[in-house]
Amino acid sequence: MTQIAENASQDKRPTIEILNLFPLQGEWTEEDYFNLPDTNHYIELSEGRLIFLDMQSTTHQRVVGKLYRLMADFVDNNALGEVGLAPLPVHLWKGKVREPDIVFMSDAHKDRIREKYWGVPDLVVEVLSKSNVNADRVEKFAEYVQAGISEYWIVDPEAKTIEVYTLKKSTYDLFGKWEIGEIAHSNLLSSFEAAVDTIVG
Repeated sequence: MTQIAENASQDKRPTIEILNLFPLQGEWTEEDYFNLPDTNHYIELSEGRLIFLDMQSTTHQRVVGKLYRLMADFVDNNALGEVGLAPLPVHLWKGKVREPDIVFMSDAHKDRIREKYWGVPDLVVEVLSKSNVNADRVEKFAEYVQAGISEYWIVDPEAKTIEVYTLKKSTYDLFGKWEIGEIAHSNLLSSFEAAVDTIVG
């Protein structure tokens, strides 16, 4: 191989030296996290580690979009607060930042909305995909309880169900589980309804 060819080959190698500019996994702080450059990746912070979430499928995007539009219109029309859509960092407590698919913040807690992130919201929605079932049903389920989020929606496009959990005495109680042909309700957003067929059908 000629010197020119060697140089060309070396020019195309990954710039791994840039890794020295960032903390090691387990050592990331909130300051480090919020100073990350803009990216099209969904990234969460948990126990000093960055968690890179998979890019979502077309089905996932469709489900999130349908429910977001429905919920945002309801909240806007009734002047109840604000609905946010991922990517949107949600700061649960020091060192814990998650990216729920949809979040609702009531007017009573609008002081928790920051320019770069939101504080603990009143309601969160997670739409399941094969790569995040355990995180959404186990890890985040417990974290959202700990953070004191009043209502948690889990939408399952594969099972075609919507589950709504409400916070009661430091745990989530199942408020309702609805399937095709039924209409999901919110306990927190009085009179808000979502036809399962419309969201996941």
